[in-house]
Amino acid sequence: MTNKYMYFIANWKMFGGLNSLNSLHKVVKFFKNFKNNKFSKIIYCPPNTLIRPMSKKLKFTNIEVGAQNCHENLSYGAFTGSVNSKMLKSVGAKYVIIGHSENRQEGETNKLINLKIKSALNSNLKVIFCIGETQKEKRKKITKQILNKQLSLGLHKIRNKKNIIIAYEPVWSIGTGLIPKSKQLFETISFIKNKNKSLKVLYGGSVNPKNIDQLKSISNIDGYLIGGASQDSKKFIDIIKKTYN
Repeated sequence: MTNKYMYFIANWKMFGGLNSLNSLHKVVKFFKNFKNNKFSKIIYCPPNTLIRPMSKKLKFTNIEVGAQNCHENLSYGAFTGSVNSKMLKSVGAKYVIIGHSENRQEGETNKLINLKIKSALNSNLKVIFCIGETQKEKRKKITKQILNKQLSLGLHKIRNKKNIIIAYEPVWSIGTGLIPKSKQLFETISFIKNKNKSLKVLYGGSVNPKNIDQLKSISNIDGYLIGGASQDSKKFIDIIKKTYN
């Protein structure tokens, strides 16, 4: 059981149409009556197509909305298919996920991630900054070197970090059902926190109702970035409830 302030961030990825917003009703109803809601923050990060309607649906609740990525350029321009942080802010986003491994695998570099973080902060968006090692890097036992590089380059020349949350998501864990061993995860979170004093550090990577009992026992985790399980309102609620049981 915990009584510390915890984040529950739902990364819907490429999921959801307008009808999917009906599932929010169960979460809103649950959270309104949840005895630990003063110690919790729920943030939904849907596809860009749902940010505006989701923001309207959650307007009179204490649940907030974010985006899953943004373009690094703050100005309008010839970037077909892209959306910048200023545009996301204008439709109701308050947070944005940057540096997710799925985008890194598509070629997103640490330098580009740094520009995106700066852009988001300039638009008064709070940043959920993702870092993590691959299976190959884990086998080579260079996890800390990789995380240190991602942190130092991603946060380069960013002095005010109060609106940044770090999400540690080992790439090899995402979507596999595998999670790090408790001792290993505690040590990794401690390493990240020592590098960035006062910043909140979340865990992401196959978080679900079955493994939340193990994850909640790791005392230095400040919340979870939840993928597939967050698309199901029952599973999402179960994760939140079990965190405090």
